[in-house]
Amino acid sequence: MAALPSPLRVCRGILKELRVIQGHSYKQSLAYSYVMDQFRRNKITGERYCRAQQEAYHAAHTYLCLLTSTRNHLVLHNLYHGKGERSPQEVAGLVGLKLPTQPGGKGWEK
Repeated sequence: MAALPSPLRVCRGILKELRVIQGHSYKQSLAYSYVMDQFRRNKITGERYCRAQQEAYHAAHTYLCLLTSTRNHLVLHNLYHGKGERSPQEVAGLVGLKLPTQPGGKGWEK
């Protein structure tokens, strides 16, 4: 298993995602209060409130991953979806390709 970042970094990451979602008034939200309360409660030891030693920390890291992945999904969805029919040149440009061009036309028109 890969090494997990520090609990402070996970807490800051979750708060950053909340700020992106809710704007600058995120400190008045219930989610902010809950996250801060849970991190303060589990600050002393994870074994006090959890069966496994790292369970609360792992749950927080998983929640941060969920928030980040959801935001990235929405960005990609808005970028690539819902634009209607696209021209072949635009579709090729989306994936980093260029359509071939022939000098003097395609050869079949007269």
